[in-house]
Amino acid sequence: MATRSRLGDLFAAFLRLGVSAFGGPIAHLGYFNTEFVERRQWLDQDTFAQIVALCQFLPGPASSQVCIIIGLIRAGVLGGALAWIAFTLPSAILMAAFALGIAHIPGVANAPWIHGLLVAAVAVVAVAVASMYRSLCPDVPRKSLALISAVLITFLPVTGFVQLFVIVAGALYGRFFIAAIPATTRPIPTVGNHATGIAAGLALIGLLLGLPLIDRFTQNGVVHVVTAFYESGALVFGGGHVVLPLLQARVVPPGWIGQDAFLAGYGAAQAMPGPLFTFASYLGAAMHGPVSGIGGAAIGLLAIYLPSFLLIAAVLPYWNGTIRNTVIVAALQGVNAAVVGVLLAAFYQPVWVSAIRAPADAALALLAFAALAVWNWPPWLVVVLSAVTMQIASAVAQLV
Repeated sequence: MATRSRLGDLFAAFLRLGVSAFGGPIAHLGYFNTEFVERRQWLDQDTFAQIVALCQFLPGPASSQVCIIIGLIRAGVLGGALAWIAFTLPSAILMAAFALGIAHIPGVANAPWIHGLLVAAVAVVAVAVASMYRSLCPDVPRKSLALISAVLITFLPVTGFVQLFVIVAGALYGRFFIAAIPATTRPIPTVGNHATGIAAGLALIGLLLGLPLIDRFTQNGVVHVVTAFYESGALVFGGGHVVLPLLQARVVPPGWIGQDAFLAGYGAAQAMPGPLFTFASYLGAAMHGPVSGIGGAAIGLLAIYLPSFLLIAAVLPYWNGTIRNTVIVAALQGVNAAVVGVLLAAFYQPVWVSAIRAPADAALALLAFAALAVWNWPPWLVVVLSAVTMQIASAVAQLV
C-alpha cells in the first residue's frame, strides 16, 4: 500500500508536468526521462526505455500510457490513476474552457501568442529528440536505423499503420542485426496478474465489438458519442496527432460540431501543455449534439482514454516474461531506435511545419533552443517568453 506521502509526491510531480509539459507526446517522453530517470531516479534508463517501447506498440496516446505505467510502478493502481489525473486534468480543463468561452472570441485560434507557443514547442521537441537519440541510439546500427526510419516516415503517407510498420521493421532489424545482449534486463515492478490481463483484454474487445451493436439497436445519442470516442482511442496508432483526423470524421459529418470550431480547437490543442488527447474534452464541451458542456467534456475524455487503461491492464502482466528472452531484448533495442526515428520525423511534420512560417520564426525557435539546451532555462519560462515575444512582434509590425 503506497503511503500518502508517496502518492502526494507522485500527484505533485505529474501535476507540475501537466501544467508545463508543452510540445506534445515527443517532448513529454523527454520530460518524463528528465524528471523520473535523471532527477528523481524513480526509474533506471533501461526500465524507462522498456516502458516507452511497450507503449509505442499499443494503440492510443503513448505519453499518457507511459504516465499511467510510471504511476503504477510507483504507487500501484491508485498511483496510476492519480498520475493520469494530474497529467491530464490541467489540459482538459483548459480545452473545455476554450470550448465554453474562449473559442467564441473572433480570431483567437490564429492569435500571435498561440503561434509563439508553437514556435517554443519546436525548441522543446528538438531538445527531447536529441536526448532520446543519445540514450537509445548509442551505436552505428541503431543510429542508422533511427535515421532510416525517419526518412521512411517522412516520405510515406502519414498514418498510424505506417508508423506501426516502421516499429515492427525496427524489431525485426534488432532481431537480426543488433547483437542479442544477455537476458539481464530488470523486470518492470508493477501490479496485476495473468487473470487480470485476460479480463481486461476481454473487456477491451467486448466494448469494441459491443458498443457499435448497442448503438445500432438503441439509437441512443450518448452511446453514439461514447462509441465514437472509444473507437478513436482504441484503433489509432501513432498517438495524438493521428487521432485528430479520426475524430474529425466522427464528429463533423453528423453536425455535432462545425469544421471551423473543430479547427479552432485543433489550433488550441497544439498550444496546450499535457496530452493532445484532451482535445476530446474540447469536442465534448463544444458539441451541439447528444452531449455538450462540462458533462460532454467528461464523457469524451473518459471514453477516449478507457481503451488505454484496459490495454495496459491486459498487456503489462505478460511483459516481464517477454523481456527475459535475449532475442526479444535485441528486438526491443531495434524498436527503441525506430521510435527515435518516428519522433525525429514527427519533429519535422507536424511540429516544424506548423510553427516555422518565416525566418523570424526560425530565429525565435533557435533562441528558445539555446535557452533550453545551453542556458538551462526552465521550459515554462521559455514558452511564456516565446508567446510574449510573438505577440509584441505582431503589435510592432502593425504599427510600422
